[in-house]
Amino acid sequence: MDNEAAPVDQLEQRHRLDLDSLSRWMKRNVEGFSGALSARQFGIGQSNPTYLLEAGGKRYVLRRKPPGALLPSAHAVDREYRILKALADSDVPVPRVHALCTEDSVIGTMFFVMDYVEGRQYPDPKMPDVSSAERAAIYDAINDTAARLHKLDYAALGLADYGKPGNFFARQIDRFTRQYRAAEMEKIDAMDHLIEALPRYIPASEETAIFHGDFKLDNMIFHPVRPRVAAVLDWELSTLGDPRADFAYTMMIWRLTPEEYRLGIAGLDGKGGIPTETEYLEAYCRRSGRSAIEHWDFFIVFNLFRLAAILQGIMVRAIKGNAANALARDYGGRARAIAEIGWREFQKIGR
Repeated sequence: MDNEAAPVDQLEQRHRLDLDSLSRWMKRNVEGFSGALSARQFGIGQSNPTYLLEAGGKRYVLRRKPPGALLPSAHAVDREYRILKALADSDVPVPRVHALCTEDSVIGTMFFVMDYVEGRQYPDPKMPDVSSAERAAIYDAINDTAARLHKLDYAALGLADYGKPGNFFARQIDRFTRQYRAAEMEKIDAMDHLIEALPRYIPASEETAIFHGDFKLDNMIFHPVRPRVAAVLDWELSTLGDPRADFAYTMMIWRLTPEEYRLGIAGLDGKGGIPTETEYLEAYCRRSGRSAIEHWDFFIVFNLFRLAAILQGIMVRAIKGNAANALARDYGGRARAIAEIGWREFQKIGR
């Protein structure tokens, strides 16, 4: 990760940190903090600006809301902080959090500080630098971590009020429709079709578990030498929701080619240690005590719709100049293609 982080003094003014102000806050709020503070911004990620902090021989990570006008309910770093704190001693590995700052006066926006986790990250699902056996083991570790997450007793963790009970899909479709409309720049027929059609195909029965919302390869840190998840990151979209849909988000990359989406693996599965869609789904079902998952195609399409709405928001932030990543404009420009793939996959529902 280090080589993807830029020194703060080389950043655009809107992403720079007031290190003196931040240092004073950390002395008051981060146990054991001492020494001169330095900071670099990670180039990965599209939403909340993220920084590597170093002081007194220790490393920390800071996550903040981006500056500027934001879409409603987006960039909820306070929710990220809450769930990371709740999961600290759970069966799901997360970074240790130190403190949340809700006052804009310190660095300009709300933020929280957590420990830096040493390990490996894989922005490319093909993982070209690892062996087939290692690649297979890493995919299996992701699968196992997803099952562990969805087995957690959220009420026992103090998260009973972390999301509203019932009508999860109706609320999510409404939320992302509103976010998409707020960011809409051009008419995308496929997105309009999905907005109209999806509510009619919501499954009659729903389940409730901790719903990460963005559970994918590049939101995880892996052990430095073992194929094991060391930390799950980026909980901004987390809530209580249907675990089947949460896992379908992880698996929608099996329906997308690398050309259609940077994490897509369609055509690569079953090769070089990458499991097939059927194998991966069966492994999750086995770990979560299921024989199968009904309405699977609906869950996949639901997530393609969510992704298209998220990408549209990224595009708008890029145009307004408050996206966290310089690649946001290109990345966000894929909303139309993802919506069209979602509409294509919708045709499979009910077969």
